[in-house]
Amino acid sequence: MVTMGKHVVVGAGPVGLATVRELVAQGHEDVLLVSRSGHGDDVPGVRRVALDVADAAALTTLVEGASALYNCVNPPSYDVWSTWWPPVAEAFLVAAERTGAVLATASCLYPYGVVDAPMLEGQADLAQGVKGALRATMWADARAAHEAGRLRAVEVRGSDYLGPGVTMAHIPTVAPAALAGRSVRVFGRADVAHSFTDVRDMARTLVAVAARPDTHGRVWHAPTNPPRTQAEAVADVCRAAGREPVRVRPWPRALLGVGGLVVPVLREMRETVHQFERPYVLDSSLTERELGLAPTPWDDVCRATAATALGDVAHGAEVSEPV
Repeated sequence: MVTMGKHVVVGAGPVGLATVRELVAQGHEDVLLVSRSGHGDDVPGVRRVALDVADAAALTTLVEGASALYNCVNPPSYDVWSTWWPPVAEAFLVAAERTGAVLATASCLYPYGVVDAPMLEGQADLAQGVKGALRATMWADARAAHEAGRLRAVEVRGSDYLGPGVTMAHIPTVAPAALAGRSVRVFGRADVAHSFTDVRDMARTLVAVAARPDTHGRVWHAPTNPPRTQAEAVADVCRAAGREPVRVRPWPRALLGVGGLVVPVLREMRETVHQFERPYVLDSSLTERELGLAPTPWDDVCRATAATALGDVAHGAEVSEPV
């Protein structure tokens, strides 16, 4: 079992912050939060460290003596995934193998590819797009190393994030305008079911599986509430802040084609917009049953999302660099 040893969390975005807070709340006293700059607001009980995570030797040195290493990093933008991820993913594998620390990775649903049914743990990774295939390869490499006995690895997948500190996701991006009473536009459709995962539930699952050897070598889904449409999610966030819901309309599909000619991020979004054009549902019943975890109540998720959009740090809306 992973007990009160050293824990190294790489990535100071919302998931990384939620993870170090969960570790501290559970009584761990040697918790490191790693980012490129090492800067950010103080988190009680946590040491901040500056490190280039692609430097395998430096990461290995930092992780020496750790019980667990948490990969909570995210590339700075979609258009650099292909060049940014490979050396970073390799560095995590090297550090985990050389130190013996459990590698617990926060991931997404992209590896599953285009799906028409609720996504379940254990189903095949069939992504054809560059980003989905890349994340699928990352897990395949980690699982192969785990099965070969070279390291211990486990992965947690969640859907689009909501909750404290989340600003650069689909609903949080439009939440400030919605809370100001303005109508908003979203990508894809506003009326199809979509799963949203609270970053605190990602953190609780990461810490839980890192501590349980019987969970290693597998993918787990973070506990996630029943799906909502984008229009419903925006309305729920508004109501959580005591505001009236606003009109939610989709951007024209052509925007990604025309805008993608000049805006790299829009070009890259063409690969993932299908997630908002058809039902995109995560099933977390296995995690809830086997690990005894439940999703944060939806009303609480919406309140935390609204608090972040309103800049209310008192409600846990700390925003930090993503890597």
